[in-house]
Amino acid sequence: MFTVDVELGERSYPIFIGQGLLGKPDLVAPFIGKGKVVIVSNDVVAPLYLEQTRQLFFGNDVAEIILPDGEANKNLDAISHIYDKLLAGKYDRNTLLVALGGGVVGDITGFAASTYLRGINFIQIPTTVLAQVDSSVGGKTGVNHPLGKNMIGAFYQPRCVLADTDVLATLPAREVKAGLAEVIKYGLVYDAHFFNWLAKNSKGIGESDPALLSHTIKTCCEIKAAIVAKDEKESGVRALLNLGHTFGHAIETASGYGNWLHGETVAMGMTMAADLSCRLGWIEPNVAQRIRSVLEEDFGMPVQPPADITVEQYLDLMLSDKKAESGKIRFVLLRAIGEGVVEGDIAPALLEETLTAGDNLCR
Repeated sequence: MFTVDVELGERSYPIFIGQGLLGKPDLVAPFIGKGKVVIVSNDVVAPLYLEQTRQLFFGNDVAEIILPDGEANKNLDAISHIYDKLLAGKYDRNTLLVALGGGVVGDITGFAASTYLRGINFIQIPTTVLAQVDSSVGGKTGVNHPLGKNMIGAFYQPRCVLADTDVLATLPAREVKAGLAEVIKYGLVYDAHFFNWLAKNSKGIGESDPALLSHTIKTCCEIKAAIVAKDEKESGVRALLNLGHTFGHAIETASGYGNWLHGETVAMGMTMAADLSCRLGWIEPNVAQRIRSVLEEDFGMPVQPPADITVEQYLDLMLSDKKAESGKIRFVLLRAIGEGVVEGDIAPALLEETLTAGDNLCR
């Protein structure tokens, strides 16, 4: 087992990573408190891991709230459903919420915890690659709105994160690939050596080799923990972790939540970010092509955005992005593999070339 600490003073917490952690109640015991426990999960994960998770809290009063699966259900209705259950059960401020699921469940549960009775404790038990390497760490919580993804939420840190790599064995291959997009992001914006290691070991990682996967998750959590410790609320360096997300969120919103997995649109968005970086003259065409090749050929991710999204749709949605400032879209782009930058002064003609490029990559 690995332990990675997120250093945030009084709000610091550990990330436990390893096999068989759902069978180790001693790991979560210090974080339970003296109140009741409510496990929030969905109708796909609960049949697989709810009973095992309940045993982590043996001896406590444990209840559960089961939500419908999918990004389409990451909305204020889900938050209201949780509030209804908690209020009807007269759950008090000592209550502990437990997020058992992927990024959607984690984001919803964290936001509910941040707002119920003005804040109660919660624990993350992520069950997807994407959640274990990214969304469960760092305290970003929230829900989607029809006009923009993750536009309603709060920064609210969990008490701990329990990432049991055994649960990844039940993930569909498509979910594994989508989660690995967030993994590749870390290498592209922060660590060229890690990116090269990922490309070299793509076959084993894609086949969920336990040792390779554990090392991958640990490395991502170490990078994110270091960045969050410097910039918890994304006013500086943490914004780099949004590589591909400005484009990707626009694709998700325009296509309808749930039609593409989040990681799939991030892969498309990173390809577009590399293309725009190339058109700006920051990276060579062969570098942009290598990034696309690693995503598409080595990891089997979709890199071509839907052809039916117009430039006007992209611009409208990207202006609603959380990084936008003073009417300018701000993008995370690349000066090199391993060196991300945030830039808001992009010539409209170059941006339009990227948005309409299709297979006509920067040359």
